[in-house]
Amino acid sequence: MGSPRSKVEVKGFEARYYDLLMGILTLGQYNRWIRKAVRDSGAAPGWRVAELGSGTGVAACEFSRIIGEGGKYMGLDIGKEMMEKARKRCSSRKNVDFLFQRIEEPFTLPFQADLFFVSFVMHGLEDYDKEKVLANVRENLRPGGYFAVLDYSQMKVESSWFLPKLIIGKLECPLAREFAEMDFPSFVERRGFRFSNLKKYFLSMFSLYLFIRK
Repeated sequence: MGSPRSKVEVKGFEARYYDLLMGILTLGQYNRWIRKAVRDSGAAPGWRVAELGSGTGVAACEFSRIIGEGGKYMGLDIGKEMMEKARKRCSSRKNVDFLFQRIEEPFTLPFQADLFFVSFVMHGLEDYDKEKVLANVRENLRPGGYFAVLDYSQMKVESSWFLPKLIIGKLECPLAREFAEMDFPSFVERRGFRFSNLKKYFLSMFSLYLFIRK
């Protein structure tokens, strides 16, 4: 994820005030969308869940509630400030842990996951890093396990409504536009997954892409 075209690594001021900034940008809806996507991911009691780019722990706490005491959640991130916030937010959750780990570099989890979840990260990766992430997911996900990706919907940005034009076309990194205009489900399917379902949010600007490991 070291590409100069990427903005997914959050540091400094943005990391310290990430929840506030995202709340302002989404009119207070960001955390609600994350929790809704977690509920829509299919996670169930007792599941082992891994999140790529766990951020400030919003999804972690929601997964913790769903999977219960018999489940296990592991969040991977490289942002020290973000991870500190996540650990504080989930400090009372005994089934939650975090790992300082780049998601495009090889890793082995202490469990084989039933579900991998990633939100607003894939759009900021070069295709070669997307491939590395998918290889890591496949290596650590049980056959038949789920891969849930919350990110921008597929669209032609210039012919979309004003907000995607503004955010994806002007404020985001160049990779975000490439993501929105690529065939993301086919990209994932060619790397050992089956596209299962699609759920859309906020006037179809964001989508939850659901895949099953072959």
